[in-house]
Amino acid sequence: MKGSTAAPRHTGHATADRTVLVLAASFAAMEGFDLAVYGVTVPSLLKDPALGANPAAAGSAGALVAVGMLLGAALSAALIRRFGSRALLFGGAALFSVGMLACAVAVSSFELFSAARFVVGVGLGIVLPTVTAYVADVSAPDRRARNVGLMMAGYAGGALMAPLLGAALLPLVSWHWMYVVGVLPALVLLPLAAKRLPESPVTPGHVAHSGSARSGSAPSRGDLLGLKLLLAPGVRLATVLFWVVSFCGLLLVFGISTWLPTIMQAAGYSLGSALLQTAAMWTGAGIGMVLGGRLADRVGVKPVVVGAFLAGTLSLLVMSTAPSLGVLFAAMFVSGLGFIGSQVLTNAFIVTRYPDHLRGPAIGWALSVGRLGAIAGPIIGGAVLASSLGVAFNFYVFAIPGVIGAALAAAVPVIRARRATQQHTTGSASDGVSVTAPATEAA
Repeated sequence: MKGSTAAPRHTGHATADRTVLVLAASFAAMEGFDLAVYGVTVPSLLKDPALGANPAAAGSAGALVAVGMLLGAALSAALIRRFGSRALLFGGAALFSVGMLACAVAVSSFELFSAARFVVGVGLGIVLPTVTAYVADVSAPDRRARNVGLMMAGYAGGALMAPLLGAALLPLVSWHWMYVVGVLPALVLLPLAAKRLPESPVTPGHVAHSGSARSGSAPSRGDLLGLKLLLAPGVRLATVLFWVVSFCGLLLVFGISTWLPTIMQAAGYSLGSALLQTAAMWTGAGIGMVLGGRLADRVGVKPVVVGAFLAGTLSLLVMSTAPSLGVLFAAMFVSGLGFIGSQVLTNAFIVTRYPDHLRGPAIGWALSVGRLGAIAGPIIGGAVLASSLGVAFNFYVFAIPGVIGAALAAAVPVIRARRATQQHTTGSASDGVSVTAPATEAA
């Protein structure tokens, strides 16, 4: 029925729970694969004589993805209230798919490959905050964390496919085919999503079912690309803390996902074993996203985020002791649940803390500033590997931002953010802002 593609009401989310979540999770899966495939192929890239890559150059290429994601997330934050999340989502997915195709055909120049990864990063940076805000927009307030977690389980599933496919294909075929695989889903998903995904109910100019009033509001003059309200009194401290927590989380996600297979090879494991360990990490991440999102809707997002950071830190300390293979796989599982899950749940923390009109800019700017951590992570990992320090120091170095992330997540204020939300609602009733999520968020 044509009516099934109409935008859902802001308070009626049954349709979004199924159709929209499946499609949004599919976009997240593409993003997860395209991000994780680089770490999986780094050992093969370093062995390709035609590219002439070394660990320092590989670390820099990983950082270029993060630079692109910083730019993409900033573009999402600046443009989402002007063009809407649906259009940005499609544009970002198309862009990173083109970049993946360019990676696949980069046969003799690591500089060309690195430039293509930058393009991939811009597309990825647009998609992640946009799809997160979109899912939160079409979800009931008491299901936002759960639905964001379910959607991001698709991200973990896509990332999990990268090491599994790598373990199966890389012994037999060139690394180029891993990037070709990353392009194929877009050929099906983009046309399908264009037909089936409704517009977000808070998109500027969008007309809700319940009446003719606009559900979304365009950005006002002088709003500094969405930053003015995010840094206003009453919400400023929460915004800055979210930025630093995202910095720590993305440093861990990018640093560990980029270098984990190489670190484990340096520790004496085969490429196949190292890739399976990486798969265990992403399995833990996927389970952590689903269970963490459900738990967060019951007890509040903050304690779940803090616990995830601490669990990931503990898992790194266990890995540093060179445990038995069974314990190592268990630690890998917990590290995914902890570090990757904590970053995803931080995103859920952000979109449940802010009112509707700030949700998109808030998640976009948090992920944009956080990309500085994503830039630092691969560089730090490459520097430690290239040094004379032992393998265990890789785990020690990455444990530090885990502890910092937990402490700062615990410090994110509730009352001041709620007061600012209520103050804005009082002054801007026409924006259709709901304060249910911030008001009910557990400390």
